[in-house]
Amino acid sequence: MSSIVVVGGRRLTGEVRVGGAKNSALKLMAAALLAPGASTLTNVPAIADVDVMHELLAGLGAGAVRSDHALTIDASSLTSHEAPYEMVARMRASTSVLGSLVARLGRARVALPGGCNIGSRKIDMHIEGLRALGVHVDVAHGYIEAVAPDGLTGTVVPLDFPSVGATENLLMAGALARGRTVIENAAREPEIRDLIAFLETMGARIEGAGTSTVTIDGVESLHACEHEVVGDRIEAGTYVVAGALGKGPVTVRGFDPEHLDIVLAKLAAAGVDVDRAKDGVTISRSGPVQPVDVATLPYPGFPTDMQAQFMTLMAVADGSSVITENVFENRFMFADELSRMGADIRIDGHHALVRGVPQLSAAPVRCTDLRGGAALVLAGLVADGTTAVTDVHHIERGYEGFVQKLASLGAEIRTEAAPGAEE
Repeated sequence: MSSIVVVGGRRLTGEVRVGGAKNSALKLMAAALLAPGASTLTNVPAIADVDVMHELLAGLGAGAVRSDHALTIDASSLTSHEAPYEMVARMRASTSVLGSLVARLGRARVALPGGCNIGSRKIDMHIEGLRALGVHVDVAHGYIEAVAPDGLTGTVVPLDFPSVGATENLLMAGALARGRTVIENAAREPEIRDLIAFLETMGARIEGAGTSTVTIDGVESLHACEHEVVGDRIEAGTYVVAGALGKGPVTVRGFDPEHLDIVLAKLAAAGVDVDRAKDGVTISRSGPVQPVDVATLPYPGFPTDMQAQFMTLMAVADGSSVITENVFENRFMFADELSRMGADIRIDGHHALVRGVPQLSAAPVRCTDLRGGAALVLAGLVADGTTAVTDVHHIERGYEGFVQKLASLGAEIRTEAAPGAEE
């Protein structure tokens, strides 16, 4: 196991480019199973989660060939309908093949999910939505067994919560269902819009992208196509916060700033200068960080995937702030690690009271999840001394070249192999 070692106190300046969105690329890979033939995705990030999905597709019989940041998936002949536990336990997004498999093959067997331990992410809405489309679903022995011997039939599916995963599975299933499927209270994230754009290019008929009501008129078949993955707004947000911590100016390119509207607004309220461009932003800071309260919500609210990074910024603010987590109940786990670095954080249920301190201090800390791990590295950028962050496999799941990109901005940062590890 390797660790990331950061020496704090270096000013960050320069430009960094983000890759394709992890949370989009994985679902697009699953959606490619809907159409026989070879679909090509470009701007695919080289991250561990994509590698796991690649393995899963191969196990289903889909050929996948990667060239740099392009991935061609040949789903002409699928030989299996099962996503086994060893795959799904490594990455929750593996459950996104549920909708595509049952739509394409009429059946799916998918293990109940794993992934980051950040709270309960129930799959009930996925199951109930598929049942509404006429799928027979049983959950037993750790697996979801879904069978649609007579195909899928469109209907109105109201979601209790705008679940991204449930919306995605219903989009894929509805694309090949008979008649019209209407998803009410659908998720509105940019990654959902990217999936809809991909499905439309494949021949799907969908209206309402970016709204809470999405209408799908099912078609008999879809065809392979080419699609560019949308830029990763969460990766961009992570480097934007790094720039705010490191004073900048730091320019982050490769994404649509509108996808980070509320994050950029909160940064401006925190005393950070934000200069938007068509494909990115430039961040700089000359004064102290001002305290700002945030509450996570589904898009277009403040993203839960940016909560940890923003808490790190608030940990060095000139005053106190309250961060409220409304999406995942265990997402404050990393706060204990941040407190080891001198942060003053008190957790009360789904609220965190963060009293800013003048200086964080270096300490050995451990990644608890993907975004929390990235946030701890950001804390190391402004800590007094040398911080060692372990369990960085979490970070590798979602960030390509994380250490290299921060180093290119002037951070004194490196990856170290564990003692005794093979070169």
